[in-house]
Amino acid sequence: MDALKNRIITDGKILDGDILKVDSFLNHQIDVTFLNEIGTAFKERFKDCEVTKILTIEASGIAVGCATSQFFNYCPVVFAKKGQAKNMGNDAYHAPLHSYTRGADFVISVSKQYLSENDKVLIIDDFLANGEALKALISVAQQAGCELVGCGAVIEKAYQPGGDMIRSKGIRVESLVRIKSMSVENGIEFCQ
Repeated sequence: MDALKNRIITDGKILDGDILKVDSFLNHQIDVTFLNEIGTAFKERFKDCEVTKILTIEASGIAVGCATSQFFNYCPVVFAKKGQAKNMGNDAYHAPLHSYTRGADFVISVSKQYLSENDKVLIIDDFLANGEALKALISVAQQAGCELVGCGAVIEKAYQPGGDMIRSKGIRVESLVRIKSMSVENGIEFCQ
């Protein structure tokens, strides 16, 4: 997606610790018009799939999931909560998650009333690097007995193992842009 590559180059910032900061348009301040382009791109990638639910994770995945939902007949967006909320109760699916950017371990939770074996689930997130968030969301979908149609990431750091690890399990992964290398000194090189 050339528009996304251009936006990353123009507005993204590479920080020490292998962090790509795109919070000016994607995951803190949100450019809604551009987010709709992202949703359109996911629809194009998964146009051959019937999707009844989009599954994502708080907080950065929610906006991308909602923007994508409109192109799949406004299907519900279910987001995993990090930690156990007192109002969720015990009737939930759980999976462990290590967050690199937060430097913390969580258990994600999704209420059982929002996912079932009748659902065709598309997992959506903003980043794919080590694959921890997608791995946890895949576990939740599997616990619910859903049909997993695939995983979509806005930005994949292809030089990190997450994408290859998930694809090696036979799970479809579509990333709108894939980064081959990234450093403060040399900038960003995208995969072809």
